[in-house]
Amino acid sequence: MEQAGLGSRSRRRLLVAALIPVLAVLAVRTWLVEPVAVSSDSMAPTIPPGAVVFVYKPAAAAGLIRNGVVVAFASPVDGRTVIKRVIAGEGQRVAIRDSELFVDEVPVVEPFIDHSRIDGTYFGPETVPAGSVFVLGDNRGVSIDSRDFGAVPIAAIQGTLLTGQK
Repeated sequence: MEQAGLGSRSRRRLLVAALIPVLAVLAVRTWLVEPVAVSSDSMAPTIPPGAVVFVYKPAAAAGLIRNGVVVAFASPVDGRTVIKRVIAGEGQRVAIRDSELFVDEVPVVEPFIDHSRIDGTYFGPETVPAGSVFVLGDNRGVSIDSRDFGAVPIAAIQGTLLTGQK
C-alpha cells in the first residue's frame, strides 16, 4: 500500500534544502559579517542612532585595525557592543587640548567632528599600552570611550565597520 505525501528520501532532501540557507546565514554571522543596531548617539553624525551597521569580523586577524577605522567591541562598562573610532595604537601618545586631538604631539584632522560642540574639552596626554588601541566616539561631548574606560585590547575587538571608514 502506498503512503500519501513525500517519501523518506524526499523529506530528507527537503530538510537539507531548508537547512543549507540557515546554516549559511549562521556561518556568515559567526565568522564574517554581523549586523549591529546602533543605539547611542556617540558616533553621530557619522553613524546616527537607529542605524544598522555591518561589522566585518576577520578584520583584527587581517591586520585592519589602524587609526581612523571604526570598530565594534564589547563595552568594558556593560558588555554591550559599542562602535567607536580608533584614534591611536600601541605606544602612541594621545591628548585633547580645547577639543583638538593630538597623537604623538601632531594635530589630527577630523572633518567628522563638530568642534564647536566639544569646545573646552581636555584629556591626557596618555600613552596607549602594548596590544591595545585608544578609541573615541565622534560625538565627543556624549561619548563614553577610552577617556573613561582606558585603551581597548586588540583581542577584544569584534571587527571593523564596513562603512564609516577613514
